[in-house]
Amino acid sequence: MQNAGLLALLALFPITDSVVPPARPRLVVVITVDQLRPDYFARWKSQLTGGLGQLANEGAFFTQGYQDHAVTETAPGHSTILSGTWPAHNGIIRNSEGVQDTLAPLIGIAGSGASPRRLRGTTLFDWLKAADPTARALSVSRKDRGAILPIGHAKEQVYWYQSGMFTTSRYYSDTLPAWVQAFNARRLPFKAANMTWTLLLPDSAYQEPDNELWESGGNNVTFPHRLPADSLRAALALPGFPAIDSLTLLFALDGFEALKLGRKGTDILAVSLSGTDAVGHVFGPDSRELHDQVLRLDRFLAWFLKRVTDRVGRDNVVVVLTADHGVTSFPARTRAKGGTAYDVVLDTLITAVNAELDRVAGTSRQWLEFDTGMLLMRDNGRFAAMGIKTDSILDVLTTRILRVPGVARVIKPADLARADTASDPVARRWLHHLTPDAGVALTVALQPGSVWSYPQPLATHGQPSDDDAHVPIIFWGSGIRKGAYATRMNTV
Repeated sequence: MQNAGLLALLALFPITDSVVPPARPRLVVVITVDQLRPDYFARWKSQLTGGLGQLANEGAFFTQGYQDHAVTETAPGHSTILSGTWPAHNGIIRNSEGVQDTLAPLIGIAGSGASPRRLRGTTLFDWLKAADPTARALSVSRKDRGAILPIGHAKEQVYWYQSGMFTTSRYYSDTLPAWVQAFNARRLPFKAANMTWTLLLPDSAYQEPDNELWESGGNNVTFPHRLPADSLRAALALPGFPAIDSLTLLFALDGFEALKLGRKGTDILAVSLSGTDAVGHVFGPDSRELHDQVLRLDRFLAWFLKRVTDRVGRDNVVVVLTADHGVTSFPARTRAKGGTAYDVVLDTLITAVNAELDRVAGTSRQWLEFDTGMLLMRDNGRFAAMGIKTDSILDVLTTRILRVPGVARVIKPADLARADTASDPVARRWLHHLTPDAGVALTVALQPGSVWSYPQPLATHGQPSDDDAHVPIIFWGSGIRKGAYATRMNTV
């Protein structure tokens, strides 16, 4: 699959005796839109008159792009985009073991420390830096993992949003540069108190109902939506509104200007935008809120790209746009439309098995852990010491898990090597996902439309399904042949 994708990509840059390849770009802009599905481009094509529309219409749009691994979460997705490696090779297999690092505390504010220390291998920026020591990178996101993982281990300019300000960790620096301090001093998130989110276009432009009860836990399901009147609460709530993307792009543009990126060699500007993820989780991919969020993102990107290309020159910029994952609709919506879908939870089952093992062992331990389709078993020889065969435990678990409504398959990692990965995308995605040392004893895949359950119902992702794995992949810039390409392409 990777070879086919590579050949398709090379076809975008035709080189013959009479054609000179394009000059090396001064700036590579990598835009990752968290939870952006490719079908949005077709669904609202006539309304995408800004940056999303520009990139899709003028660039090379791979309509069959995939995050072709199993746990389609933010951290694993971002780890693939500029590393060229699957989670199975780069080690980022779940959000809960992504970039968290207590040895790298944040600067100037409380919050979880973060660094790229768990990421294995190198990224595009490392290769660029080896070829040109003057190369620089700026990476910005609302989320720490969205900012950190695309750049990798390089100690470049990497920032993310935390409680009303942009900061970084002491992995990168001991102080915030003057331009970051100046941006934070403007206190824009706090000034957004009482801000109202209304529809961008007239009500008639939206076909989606605005009163679906499964949205937002049944509360605050209709427009307009309003940020809290208290400034601190507004800054904390801002990541759930479209304005978080305009703030992130404004911050990225300030950094771009302060660092004078793209003025000499080839620099990288990576921006991860998380508004679509926040809105999509709460209201779902079929909601009026998500529709409006994508339209606003389209306009924000138009503003951002114009300022970048005006400064560096359109012919000196290459833009890549993709997503870290897709999303599955609310199971309640699927059922309301006549389909079959479940909110699946295995916590009770796993807790019961752990209790059984406690009774056998005479001691209390977390023998088994379950996280987004992965059953982790960190045995360390304890089962053998008790005379218990691991395979016996797994056989019992497999039988019990398969009885849970919404579960489609349970696969042992050892069986993946024998799977037909050409015709079995679920097995292929698990094979691309699991590291040998992850301690994963079983993998669980759900039926189409079903999701892992949360305390508050969410439209969510994390499955080796096409809904969650299918993402847009777009290249735009000088020398790139525009068009819609149906050839399969993966983010790696």
